[in-house]
Amino acid sequence: MSIHVIGVVALVLVFVVGTLRPVSIGALSLVATFLIGTLVAHETVDELLAGFPADLFVLLVGVTYLFGLAAVNGTIEWIIDRAVRLFGDRPALVPWLIFVFSAVPTTAGALGPAGVAMLAPLCLRLGERYAIDRRMTALMVMHGSCVGNFSPLNGLAIIVQKAAGAGGVQVSSSALFFGNAAYNIVLGVVIYLCFGGRTLLRERHTRVATAAATVTASVGAAADGGRVSTTTAGDPPRASGGVDSDAEGGSPRPTALRGDQAITLLVMLGVGVGALVFDVEIGFLALVAAVALHAVFPKRFEAAEKKIVWSVVLLICGVTTLVGAMERYGTIDAVGNGIAAIGVPLLIAFLLCLVGAVTSAFGSSAGLLGVLIPLAVPFLVQGEIGATAMIVALAISATVVDSTPFSSVGALTLANAPEPARPALFRTMIRWGIAMAVTAPVLTWLVFILPSSS
Repeated sequence: MSIHVIGVVALVLVFVVGTLRPVSIGALSLVATFLIGTLVAHETVDELLAGFPADLFVLLVGVTYLFGLAAVNGTIEWIIDRAVRLFGDRPALVPWLIFVFSAVPTTAGALGPAGVAMLAPLCLRLGERYAIDRRMTALMVMHGSCVGNFSPLNGLAIIVQKAAGAGGVQVSSSALFFGNAAYNIVLGVVIYLCFGGRTLLRERHTRVATAAATVTASVGAAADGGRVSTTTAGDPPRASGGVDSDAEGGSPRPTALRGDQAITLLVMLGVGVGALVFDVEIGFLALVAAVALHAVFPKRFEAAEKKIVWSVVLLICGVTTLVGAMERYGTIDAVGNGIAAIGVPLLIAFLLCLVGAVTSAFGSSAGLLGVLIPLAVPFLVQGEIGATAMIVALAISATVVDSTPFSSVGALTLANAPEPARPALFRTMIRWGIAMAVTAPVLTWLVFILPSSS
């Protein structure tokens, strides 16, 4: 039996067993990688581990560690409290503000994981304050980030242009950016309508009351390391560095940041600037910042290392290692070359978009585009299909599935959800990701490719 067939079957079995049994899909993926690598490919252990995503491991550990510290000492809650006061009685607009905020870093040139790493923890907490469906918040963060993926300043756009240009194909930068942005904005509308947007509009005042009522207790408790101090019976809870109550009305009143919170906030801003502006690797930057904070303020960050989401790290790194092995064995190239040999341009275009969507759900979008675009070039130069239309469709299909929990963007979003809610959000992201992998090739083929064919 071909190693390509074995790899695909193993991947399917990993997800079936991991779904039916309480065994980590990541652990199953590592076992499958070991068995295929040693028994079929005859690789050494070092060769087996070549596909382990060390960069993704550091990214997940560093970012969740840093934001775990900020959650333990109340800095995150302090930020969200200010955001609640800023947004006031406009809860129906909050998902769209999250969507726009998430689009800014990628449009300005940051890669998706860097922007989501900084924004996902804040956006998810903000959504909770307004009792917004966590699924909506998570999907708005991820697809908002996707809006700027192919900005002329973004690395993904540069990869696409170079891969196409190497084969003598010219692609319109504006069509690539606006086509992808429009597709994700439409998805944002669908998410808003399907996950509670109409309810937000109907229950505006209730949502505002919910957000305001949680300010005193949650901010105060988090700011004092979870220890809420009380006064006499009937008084609202208070905690140092969080919020106090107005003497007359009992409404929450913000207090100044403690020293450790102010430094934590400055460190978080520094990490954001270093990653988004100066292109410093955000995983190591966040890890250095987290270790330094923990060492300087050990009493304020007790047990903060438990905030590192090891279950998500195992899940993502395990699956990525297995998919990396399949790429190393040439499975992706074999499928792509088989499709390119069909000889029917419209069918080839659709199948390449389908392979791009399905494969990118488990791997690197940038790496996959670098593989699939050269496969599309030979029939694009024939002129039967518009080159820009094909590249736009392929780019959208390969990146819109970043909302799956197996992409770095999806993993970071999932990792910042509360632990009890993580399994349900994981299932939603899986279902949504499958829907994206199925619909994106069809819709982009109909909207972009078919009208461009001669």
